[in-house]
Amino acid sequence: MISMQAWLALPMLALLGGLLALSPLGSQVLRRGVVFIDLAVAQAAAAAVIGIHFVLHLESVWLDQLAATAGALFVSLAIAGITRRWPAQREALIGLLYVAGACLAMLGASAHPHGKEKLMQLLAADVLWVNAPSVLALVLCAALVGWLRQTRWLANDNAFYALFAVVTSLAVPALGLFLVFSCLIAPALWIERGMRQWAAVVAAWAAALLGLSVSWWLDTPSGPSIALSLTLWGVLSLWVTPKPLQHPDPQNPQKP
Repeated sequence: MISMQAWLALPMLALLGGLLALSPLGSQVLRRGVVFIDLAVAQAAAAAVIGIHFVLHLESVWLDQLAATAGALFVSLAIAGITRRWPAQREALIGLLYVAGACLAMLGASAHPHGKEKLMQLLAADVLWVNAPSVLALVLCAALVGWLRQTRWLANDNAFYALFAVVTSLAVPALGLFLVFSCLIAPALWIERGMRQWAAVVAAWAAALLGLSVSWWLDTPSGPSIALSLTLWGVLSLWVTPKPLQHPDPQNPQKP
């Protein structure tokens, strides 16, 4: 019989990889004032997968991933243009992009008898069943984001939005839209309060593992359970007095 620890090894690694890849991007999202970008981009990725899978009837893991990346890139670069062209209305327009993506995904899912199950998987993936290739993709994304943080590459808007789209399109099939958003924003809220990047990731991982354990013991869906745990942890940051960052992000150096 497989022990709990062995069974949860891949989900635990997937959560750590997701947090390492997404939390630095979350800090950038908060500073740019485009909080809803993750929902819009992730929903575009989901809509593209639904379209390629159920409308065009093309069934392939690689085609699904290619469609997700293409959809995410299209919307992410559209958001980059929106932030430059209509900065005052950017959040409203990003919200409309999210609604459009959600509606397209629902319309596509309605065209197939198993469409609703696929859509639910993309929204709230069961992390307990994550596979090794998905975990490897998250780990590679984390390594790439970690390396790029040491350069000024993320300071370029188009480069940031393109990277964001690629990472999100790889994270959504493994973690689901809700959990991706939680991994993006919850640690970033603590980092904005002055917590170091590594400490925020470790604390977020602990919160995620708590949600995963609750899911295991109570037999509840893992994705929503973990996302809820991270959400509650993120909200707790509101009761912490902000502290100045001792080591500011290299993409956003503080002026003396």
